[in-house]
Amino acid sequence: MKGIILAGGMGTRMLPMTKVTNKHLLPIYDKPMIYYPIQTLVNAGIDDIMIVTGGKGAGDFLELLGNGKAFGLKHINYTYQDGAGGIAAALALTEHFAERNKIALILGDNVIEKNIVKGVADFEKQEKGAKIYLKEVKNPQAYGIAELDGGRVLSIVEKPEQPKSNMAVIGIYMYDARVYDIVRTLKPSGRGELEITDVNNAYIKEGTMTSEVLDGWWGDCGESFDSMLEAANLIARTGANNL
Repeated sequence: MKGIILAGGMGTRMLPMTKVTNKHLLPIYDKPMIYYPIQTLVNAGIDDIMIVTGGKGAGDFLELLGNGKAFGLKHINYTYQDGAGGIAAALALTEHFAERNKIALILGDNVIEKNIVKGVADFEKQEKGAKIYLKEVKNPQAYGIAELDGGRVLSIVEKPEQPKSNMAVIGIYMYDARVYDIVRTLKPSGRGELEITDVNNAYIKEGTMTSEVLDGWWGDCGESFDSMLEAANLIARTGANNL
């Protein structure tokens, strides 16, 4: 399985700090934000990794990370996203890297306490389809929310006014090679982007989506300055990803 980290975007919610750098290079406690998703993949046994970046500071990723020696890697791949077009549009840039392998996709501003070792192992055995991670949240109106029937995902609704659960789809996804074919069928949403929720709902519709509830805490550090502070405090108290 190959690993993909999305670390592009304009970072407008993090201004003025992102006026001169990419938000994924900002510190979360004592490490740059991008360190945490890299370590999540490495902990799960994934060592073939591509980072999708863009905007200001794109070259700083290479200066900071090099070929990934600090993580025990021999090589890190990079590609550039020109502008913003949504998660699915960024994913489309990695098709040549995936080479029809299964992929684990992580948003670069997602930090988790523990690991995804079990989920990766289970998805390796899954014949086809996709897997998402879910986590209970207090404000479901702010996230993509899964409608569930037992352990089965019936649908995902982005920022619902009347949520059918409080289980948010976090920024860790696993897909088979058909994900790129699905992305090619997408049309831009009302905000002009190709939405990852539409990708996930395509797998749900065909009955090949599985899910797992994340163990331990999860931080969406790109949401706000408060979320960055909360993640930093959690890391200071409990640690994250063996970093």
